[in-house]
Amino acid sequence: MDRTWPWISTAARLALAAVWLVAGALKVGDLGASARAVNAYQLMSYDTAKIVGSVQPFLEIALGLLLLIGLATRLTAGISAVLLVVFIAGIISAWARGLQIDCGCFSSGGELAAGKETVYGLDILRDLAFLAFAGILLWKPRTRFSADSALMGDIPMGAR
Repeated sequence: MDRTWPWISTAARLALAAVWLVAGALKVGDLGASARAVNAYQLMSYDTAKIVGSVQPFLEIALGLLLLIGLATRLTAGISAVLLVVFIAGIISAWARGLQIDCGCFSSGGELAAGKETVYGLDILRDLAFLAFAGILLWKPRTRFSADSALMGDIPMGAR
């Protein structure tokens, strides 16, 4: 099993990179919508939500790029895990308070249109899967085809 972990971790790294890159790219073109999505959770002032909504897409893209090239993988996975826990907590909070919003994870988010149903349970399960990817990278950060591997030397022979 030691020989397969670098490949499992590589798959987790690339999957999580894709998640962050897609999520950030979908939001970066309309920072106002991103701010409105954050504000829809009603967890902070509108001014704070504007700042968070404006920074979030760039943070997601940065995390995605770092994971894509495999640089500072364990640190990036740790930041990803914290961010995912915050997202999950936000969704749980919105659900518990009866808010009818789109999570804004891969969309402009905000209030749901009349007749649309929330999918909080699925959003939470999806984010838990992403959190599992981050967990794999926290536990086994050595991956194939990574800048970390090039900078620190290849994966030890026993792990091949």
